[in-house]
Amino acid sequence: MIRKIIKIDSEKCNGCGKCASACHEGAIGMLNGKAVLMRDDYCDGLGDCLPACPTGAITFEEREAAAYDEAAVKANMAKNGKTFHGCPGSMSRSISHTENVHETFSERPLESRLGQWPVQIKLAPVNAPYFDGCKLLIAADCTAFAYGNFHNDFISGHVTLIGCPKLDMTDYSEKLAEIIKNNDIKSVKVARMEVPCCGGIENAVKKALIDSGKFIPWSVVTISTDGKITETK
Repeated sequence: MIRKIIKIDSEKCNGCGKCASACHEGAIGMLNGKAVLMRDDYCDGLGDCLPACPTGAITFEEREAAAYDEAAVKANMAKNGKTFHGCPGSMSRSISHTENVHETFSERPLESRLGQWPVQIKLAPVNAPYFDGCKLLIAADCTAFAYGNFHNDFISGHVTLIGCPKLDMTDYSEKLAEIIKNNDIKSVKVARMEVPCCGGIENAVKKALIDSGKFIPWSVVTISTDGKITETK
C-alpha cells in the first residue's frame, strides 16, 4: 500500500540515537552508528521521532510500505519486556496543584474569549472571513484543559484552530498551508503539550508555513501536563 512513512537521511544523521528513543513502537534502530528504519510495519507514520532529531535528518515520504501492524508492535514489545501504551502522552496520571480553590461558576464567571467557530482544523473553511488580518493560534486539543487560563492568555485576540495529530490520524500541513496562503495572516502561534506525539502539530505548522511561501512571524509554546509553560520559542 502507498502510505506516509518516515525517511532518514543518513548523511544528516549524527548517530545520537534520540529518534530511536523517541520511537515507542521500536521502528527505528541504530546500525553502524546511524539511525535506520528497521521495519515499515512498526512505523505508525505519525512522526514522534521528528522533533527529537537535532539535525533534521528525518522527514516524511509517501511510498509503498507495509501497513502499520499494532499487533506486531505489541508482540515485539512484550518479547523485550516492555508494555505497549500507544502514545506516551496518553499515559494516565494524577495532577496535584499547589492552590486548591473550588469556586462555582456564579462566584467567579470566566467569559469565553473564543471569537469564531468551528475550531477544529478539519472543519474550518479555508477562506473564512475571520482569517483576514488575524493572529492565528493553532493549539493541540489538550492544551486548554492543562493550562488553566488558556482563554485569557492564548485565545484572546486570536483566531483559534485545534487538533490532535495522533487521534485524527492526519497531516494538517496541507490544510493549514491553504489557510495561510489564501488569507492575510499576521502571525502564527502554536500551543502544544510537552508529550512527544504533540510534536506532530508543531511540525505540521512548520511545513505549512514553508509550503505557503509566506514569511510570517511564528512561535511555539509548550505546556506540561501539570499546566506549566515549559518552553517558548
